[in-house]
Amino acid sequence: MNGDHCGVPDARSPVLPFCSPQKMCSWLMSCCLALQHLAVQASLLCIFHLLLLPTLPEEPSHAQTTSELLARSLFACGISTVLQTTLGSRLPLVQIPSFEYLVPAMVLSSHLSLDASTDRNGTAVASVCPAPHCTVAGSRAALLREVSGAVLVSGLVQLLLGVSGVWGWAAQCCGPMVLAPSLSIIGLSTYKEAAFFCSTNWGVALLLVFLAVTFSQHLGSCHLPFCTRPQAPGGSIKLPVPTLRTFSILLPFAGVCIICAILSHLHVPWESLDLTMTELSWTNSTFHAPWVRIPYAGEWGWPLLTSRALSVGIAMAIGCCMNSMGCYVLCGRLLRAPRLPRHACNRGLCAEGLGSLLAGLLGNPGGTAASIANTCATGLTQAGSRLSVQVSALACMVLGMSPRLAGLLTRIPLAVHGGVLCVTYAVAVGTGISYFQYADIDSGRNIFIVGFAMFMALLVPRWFGTAPAHLATGWVALDLLFLSLLMVPVFLTGFLSFFLENTVSGTLEERGLLSELVPQKARAGDGHPLGERGEARQVYGLPAGLQRLLPSSCKAFPCCFLCPGIEEEEEGSCATEETIAPGEGTQLLPKPGSGESQPASETEISTWHTVA
Repeated sequence: MNGDHCGVPDARSPVLPFCSPQKMCSWLMSCCLALQHLAVQASLLCIFHLLLLPTLPEEPSHAQTTSELLARSLFACGISTVLQTTLGSRLPLVQIPSFEYLVPAMVLSSHLSLDASTDRNGTAVASVCPAPHCTVAGSRAALLREVSGAVLVSGLVQLLLGVSGVWGWAAQCCGPMVLAPSLSIIGLSTYKEAAFFCSTNWGVALLLVFLAVTFSQHLGSCHLPFCTRPQAPGGSIKLPVPTLRTFSILLPFAGVCIICAILSHLHVPWESLDLTMTELSWTNSTFHAPWVRIPYAGEWGWPLLTSRALSVGIAMAIGCCMNSMGCYVLCGRLLRAPRLPRHACNRGLCAEGLGSLLAGLLGNPGGTAASIANTCATGLTQAGSRLSVQVSALACMVLGMSPRLAGLLTRIPLAVHGGVLCVTYAVAVGTGISYFQYADIDSGRNIFIVGFAMFMALLVPRWFGTAPAHLATGWVALDLLFLSLLMVPVFLTGFLSFFLENTVSGTLEERGLLSELVPQKARAGDGHPLGERGEARQVYGLPAGLQRLLPSSCKAFPCCFLCPGIEEEEEGSCATEETIAPGEGTQLLPKPGSGESQPASETEISTWHTVA
């Protein structure tokens, strides 16, 4: 990323987002981008609750409505996003309850529902809860409280891993042969959910996908005359904004929703809901929700901390840490950001841990983690403004204080959720594949590691999903821990690829790690006066007001893992001062004004940039 303000790339510079983390966009542009982030975030939140709630007992008339659950999740996600972009990694990352929370939560809720009470035929029977804060086994309130306890435990574990610096160290040990399959499987693991929601109306889903692909790829360089931005702060020259590419998610999303609303108003049948889909319907969920209700801890009862919640919470934390590390890598690569230092990675994990603690105390069934879908949307639109993410976080907190307004998000057609998954997670798959270029993919060692890790990550969850009784150690808590971990594809891929990468012999060049040991000379005439280290301080550094409150050198625990250490100051022009070569990037999107991408330089071919 160069140092000019929202400059337009020419033929000699790489294509960079015109709104990158350290560059400020106009307020109008930031609000529009925030609305786009909110649309993607709303789809992911609805998907999370739509898939989790059917595993819980039937809701009594006095229990929490789905609108209130959605509002509380929005409130926690908004606060966590503010923490992440202000005190955490400082990357423009939206926070949501990821699928790594969904799978363990479904495992725990299914176990509790089956263990609550059974009839003579062995069929689970849910008990009726006689009071709003009862703890009758099998009631929805009791199950939600135990799931919230698991979320609380996961937040504590994430906070511990971040403060201790363990995860920052582990992230630095991950090379291309770990990042490539992990990012790829993060995208591929959602294909069932995408097909599930698209099946309500494939026409609607394909229309959204077609419009998003057309706007971002084929019409990416098209400009509208009334959408301009100044070339420099206070400058008089106005430059056009690639409007269709910048809003390639928001425009199709809004257009398809409007079409569906018109068809529904005209009583035209367009959505086919079978019995399974009918169970996911939350019609009339907003009619009795209050307009204003500020969430607070313990309103629905305090989280239940049991051995089962402890084991599932640990599984949630491990899976979400791996997901977040992949999201940091993905965001930095798509935005052409410099390498993420350890202290920024640790701070990001601490911010997510605090968000999960808040979510657990509020009674949410899911914590907060970096959103892969929003990050992929940022790469697809090439607009990664930190301000727009913070504006969307404020909008989330406002919606979180109004269950009636939050319930309006449940009116989004289910097929639109499937289309959003198809468009966004495809970018994660492509970015993971692009990391193979830095390693010797023709090596038999690397071929086996990638193939085995990805194949087992898709096979093992399917096996335990059809026959979970195969895992029985005699201790329920241990069974839930193993089952929750083995049902998460990103954990299996990350663990297997990391283990095989560091135990199977291979040369540094074969593993793609040779460039990490070769000091890079500072290039004369670099675009940034301080090189990549100075640019990294701008992207990942703490706010100036907070930096003045910190000591010049943070040596005491835990500041030594959360602040820039002395080792960064002594590195000089070593590996951490590597700069992104011209043309470096994912090349996922067409370059404006050019038909094809520029040939990669020798430095680009021999260097891989991991952001975690």
